[in-house]
Amino acid sequence: MPPVIVLALGAVGAAALVKLLAKESRRVNAELDATRRAEEANEPTGRVTLRRDPATGEYRPFDS
Repeated sequence: MPPVIVLALGAVGAAALVKLLAKESRRVNAELDATRRAEEANEPTGRVTLRRDPATGEYRPFDS
């Protein structure tokens, strides 16, 4: 009978450990997502302003 008790305690301990690890992974992922969203908000859009060149009539990138 004692091995059954040890196995039951081991199963309860393993379940608690899995629950703790899942909670921690959700917390870390939420923190990483928040950081990623903040970095994306600070990135430039990548759009270039174009101005028409009066001499050629072509549109060229304009550095502001």
